[in-house]
Amino acid sequence: MHFNLTHKTGLLTLLCALALAGCSSVPLDSTSTGKAAGKSKAGTYPVLPPAGSGRGGYYKDDGPGDVTPEGLLDTPDAEPRVEPYSTRGNKPYVVFGKRYVPMTDERPFRQQGRGSWYGKKFHGQKTSSGEPYDMYQMSAAHPTLPIPSYARVTNLSNGKQVIVRVNDRGPFHSSRVIDLSYTAALKLGYIGHGSASLEVERLLPADIEQILANKGSASSPAVATETVSAPAVETNALTAPVMPAAVAVEGNAGKTSAVPASGFYLQFGAYSQAANAEVVRARLAQNAGYLLPQLRVEPSNNLYRLYSGPFASRNEAAAAAVQVQEPVAKPFIVQR
Repeated sequence: MHFNLTHKTGLLTLLCALALAGCSSVPLDSTSTGKAAGKSKAGTYPVLPPAGSGRGGYYKDDGPGDVTPEGLLDTPDAEPRVEPYSTRGNKPYVVFGKRYVPMTDERPFRQQGRGSWYGKKFHGQKTSSGEPYDMYQMSAAHPTLPIPSYARVTNLSNGKQVIVRVNDRGPFHSSRVIDLSYTAALKLGYIGHGSASLEVERLLPADIEQILANKGSASSPAVATETVSAPAVETNALTAPVMPAAVAVEGNAGKTSAVPASGFYLQFGAYSQAANAEVVRARLAQNAGYLLPQLRVEPSNNLYRLYSGPFASRNEAAAAAVQVQEPVAKPFIVQR
């Protein structure tokens, strides 16, 4: 049984006292559009037991809404912006006897672990930022990332990625690293399982500025960018930092090569199983191999990352990325 453990587990009163979440709530209207929970015209949503039914492994009476709006899979990712940090959501706090110290600087952060989702029980309630929680937007709760901030989240089982806005605290459970909104979990493909193995990467102001610059440039479409240099810093010691690998695995043959040449690469996700990465590599090679030089899978801290490159410039990498029509493997630019 999969449990949907959320950020406010039995702590609504405590969190109110800590000013991490409000006590009063005005539920958002989730009944005006859509059909029965988990259903759509195209049958694209998993059919989930309703909230409060005692089935589905949800936390208490949490679960999906009474109706599910249509078109959620087309919901765009959160659009990153450089925002001032909230004065109310970034102070040290204690939950279940554990002290949490939110980040208020611009250190890199990358983390792997189980991620869950939260829904109807908290829909419309105030988040730690003071904003109402909307389960149908692209948001997340995290114990220590700044509020507000943005993160790129990857489902390690299928390589799907989303960008979410962190505006809430939680989950307060040792086996969970992040709580995503219903829609974010749906887009990552684990809404029916309750949780999944995820990778969380913080987007720093420099990353956000580059994303916005790419979006506003005709020659540089809206492709996320990341510079691989120093290892990410972990603040809660749940997982080890992820380091780029020095050797590559090409296909099932397991051939190795030297350290990749410096330059701009496209990364098509990170996978927990080499076979999954190889399936996507083969699919890309067949459908878009003429656009993608040297497609290869590289092992990195128990993950297998799929790269293409190097490209001569960032613009060249961005131009190739926008031509790749592969919904299960959306690339972002990496400078190595």
